[in-house]
Amino acid sequence: MIDLFDIKGKVALITGSTHGLGMAMAKGLGQAGATIVVNGNSSQQKIDDAVAALKSEGINAVGYKFNVTEEKEVSAAVAKIESEVGSIDILINNAGIIKRIPLLEMEVADFREVIDIDLVSPFIVSKHVAKGMIERRQGKIINICSMMSELGRNTVSAYAAAKGGLKMLTKNMATEWAKYNVQINGIGPGYFATEQTKPIRVDGHPFNDFIISRTPAAKWGDPGDLAGAAIFLSSKASDFVNGHILYVDGGILATIGKPSNEE
Repeated sequence: MIDLFDIKGKVALITGSTHGLGMAMAKGLGQAGATIVVNGNSSQQKIDDAVAALKSEGINAVGYKFNVTEEKEVSAAVAKIESEVGSIDILINNAGIIKRIPLLEMEVADFREVIDIDLVSPFIVSKHVAKGMIERRQGKIINICSMMSELGRNTVSAYAAAKGGLKMLTKNMATEWAKYNVQINGIGPGYFATEQTKPIRVDGHPFNDFIISRTPAAKWGDPGDLAGAAIFLSSKASDFVNGHILYVDGGILATIGKPSNEE
């Protein structure tokens, strides 16, 4: 039974994986035996540092710098990775941004940038990676969606629109590619304890207290909590799972919450 979750020797490309949840999934898959292809676009040094951090834990890792929103760069990078590292068995579309701006104050350029990175880039990267997967009749694609694929929230309309679109893109990829033995699914993270959220994860901070009370698990998620979901969706254990969004959110989407005076 444990062989169902075996990903030893698989090549996993994870976009936006130099830090945060992308790095957490890279560590999880790497510790399970996959070769990790780290991707970023802001800095070669950040990529090198991420690769070094993974290697220090005994993980086989390499890094490639390319812009996931530029199709020519993506096409060239995918060809180079498959030539130098091996066929890409697992793709995790993790790269993304969020801009917290009220709709009436948001410029069209800001809205388009979020859509371009959070929705268009998974299409571009998946398109070029899936070609090889379809030829080989085997592959796993995981799109990192969000609870905002299901819920609205003030000031993050562009992000929610992109992630809602990514949920449906995931289902439509599955509709078209499942017959080639390619499984396409999504992971919807809840609120996680990362470097970005560290300043607000303090007792008494309004948002921290809100998240603790709103989450049935009554805590922030540990980035490592995503590893199990990523390994499942990367392995044979999920060979008949397609077009599904797996929410790793401590139960937030299971409930409307509770009054502040209710235990």
